[in-house]
Amino acid sequence: MDSKALTKIQSIILISIIVVAGVVSVFYFYFLVDSQSKNTIKIGVLGDLDMHMGKSVLEGVLLAAEQINAEGGILGREIEIFTEDSDWESHAQDNVIAITALNKLLAVHNVDYVITPDGLPLMFSYQDTVSDHKKILFGVAATSDEYTQRVLDDYPKYKYFFRTFPNETHVILGFCDSLVSLREYSEFNKIAFLADEFFTDEAPLFANFMSQGYGFEVVYQNTFASGTVDFSSYLSAVEEAGAEILHPWIGSEEGIFLVKEWYDRQSPFVLWGYNGLVGDAKGWELTDGKCEYTTFGGFAVTAGYPLTNHTLPTRDAYFERWGKYPIHVAAAAYDTLRFILFDALERAQTTDTETVISALEQTSIETALARDFVFTKSHDVMGSTNINNPDEDYMVGMMFQWQNGKQVPMTPRKIKDEIGATYMFPDWSGPWD
Repeated sequence: MDSKALTKIQSIILISIIVVAGVVSVFYFYFLVDSQSKNTIKIGVLGDLDMHMGKSVLEGVLLAAEQINAEGGILGREIEIFTEDSDWESHAQDNVIAITALNKLLAVHNVDYVITPDGLPLMFSYQDTVSDHKKILFGVAATSDEYTQRVLDDYPKYKYFFRTFPNETHVILGFCDSLVSLREYSEFNKIAFLADEFFTDEAPLFANFMSQGYGFEVVYQNTFASGTVDFSSYLSAVEEAGAEILHPWIGSEEGIFLVKEWYDRQSPFVLWGYNGLVGDAKGWELTDGKCEYTTFGGFAVTAGYPLTNHTLPTRDAYFERWGKYPIHVAAAAYDTLRFILFDALERAQTTDTETVISALEQTSIETALARDFVFTKSHDVMGSTNINNPDEDYMVGMMFQWQNGKQVPMTPRKIKDEIGATYMFPDWSGPWD
């Protein structure tokens, strides 16, 4: 009987130990682990993560976070990445889906900062949402001037938005200046403009800049639907218009089809413009080498030109991590976290939103894309006013031509001349004969 009593006492003690251990475990999980989670700096990535730009932005942010964490974090705190899919690139552009994703990052994951490549028509809603939550949003691809104009028009409401990629005016002026260089190389003045539907609003702006500001004769202007794979009617129309230059603005895979068809039919005009995937480091492979002679807007980090002290290290680290070279938005996203936000937080010595905004406004730092990255009063990127001015260290776009499988700088002209590069015309008949 004493043995049974002892057994009961032992059982009670054992149960008590288990209960106490359970309480301690719960306490540890909810308080210690949660405390550690709160001690991280949380970065949200919002984009179409199944698509080219969304994936690239996420890769750039992850690489930056890994490097920062390996060096001890920021202010002694590690970076933690959270992601939500907006479906923006898949052309659904559903405001409900996108805002639900953003709200989840802000309210459920409680991120401190959001990085996104998304643009129209979602960005306006994004700006309103982060303003309500008083969290900072970085745009790394969308170019519309209207986003940063809102910062000027209503600073208290929209001061939470910063862009780390050139705006549309800077991009347009950069391409215009580059086309002046092409005119000097070729003496061509008749230009055609063809854009995918994402750039419908920019088409008339560009045509006006070309004709009114630069004296080009715009002989053809059109846009095409996303998913277009047959460009025969467009190329035929450009040929009939007598264009000497076709200036494309194409952000996705359609540009590959355009280039291949231009090459196969040996169209009698040169290609010089923005052509996203053709300007990718794998553009030569994607077009089966038919991008030869095409010239496109790009960045040194993709082409492998040592523009800054960070350009080639960033390019090499990205390749080592992901097995490919970064596109422009990947580099912009990487720069945003690795250099721009890191620098602002280190100077602010706090994650207090108002203090960080003030620190960001005072940014002046070398990144992979700019020798001196500076924000304007509208929280936009301070860009070089002339793509061919070698003395300006602000963010500058470059033009590269595919020559025998390599991307060769064509502008700024000083860089082209320094490396002894020559603009090459196609090896078929055209106005260059």
